[in-house]
Amino acid sequence: MGIKISKKIKGFSVQTAEDKAKAEQAAAAPAPAPAKEPQRAEVIQMHEQIERPDVLVGSTYKIKSPLFEHALYVTINDIVLNPGTKHESRRPFEIFINSKNMDHFQWVVAITRIMSAVFRKGGDVTFIVEELKAVFDPRGGYFKSGGVYMPSIVAEIGAVVEDHLKLIGMIVDDNLSDEQKQLIAEKRAAYEAGLKKNSEPGDAVATGSTDGKGEAKSAEAGSFPPGATMCHKCNTQAMIVMDGCQTCLSCGYSKCG
Repeated sequence: MGIKISKKIKGFSVQTAEDKAKAEQAAAAPAPAPAKEPQRAEVIQMHEQIERPDVLVGSTYKIKSPLFEHALYVTINDIVLNPGTKHESRRPFEIFINSKNMDHFQWVVAITRIMSAVFRKGGDVTFIVEELKAVFDPRGGYFKSGGVYMPSIVAEIGAVVEDHLKLIGMIVDDNLSDEQKQLIAEKRAAYEAGLKKNSEPGDAVATGSTDGKGEAKSAEAGSFPPGATMCHKCNTQAMIVMDGCQTCLSCGYSKCG
């Protein structure tokens, strides 16, 4: 059967048997499979839709304040996200505060519920530490063991939360280098040697403040040399004057740079 060409022929080519065989092979070949996208690991982040598991990992901290007759016990429970993977992490999930003292039961329950809600919300919850540590008691604060000043019982709860967040890695502690620790130790030894040299034989060196009856008052705060004042950076009673410069024997802060 002939084919009628109605248009003008501008060029032509002859198809050989070899070209025809190649065209048939290409048509019969299976289509290439689409490239598979690389599978990405599903990293679970903390959010308020996460259900509480039956078992949580937690730590309990004891707070003994002169403002309270009985001790406070602060329990912080953590949830483990992405267990068994390289993205495994612990995040605070809830907090409980227990004590025999029922005078402050209402605000204790309120603060634990609010903080637990903040923990379950997810994101950066470290801001709550500074908010709690900035609460001051109008009756005055107190020194805890080691000479660290606490402006209120709420501030010490904030310090406990800070210690726990450092424990699980949410807050990175700026530890002093070995050189800084050695320098502080040398300054402390020189300061104490100067005190012994200036004191006369038979004189007693005070190690703590006293009340009106002559009994020791917060003697645990005397872990640093007597006469030390409070450092405004770390709130520790460890600031001494050496060579005309105030230096903290706890964090190494110096007003002379």
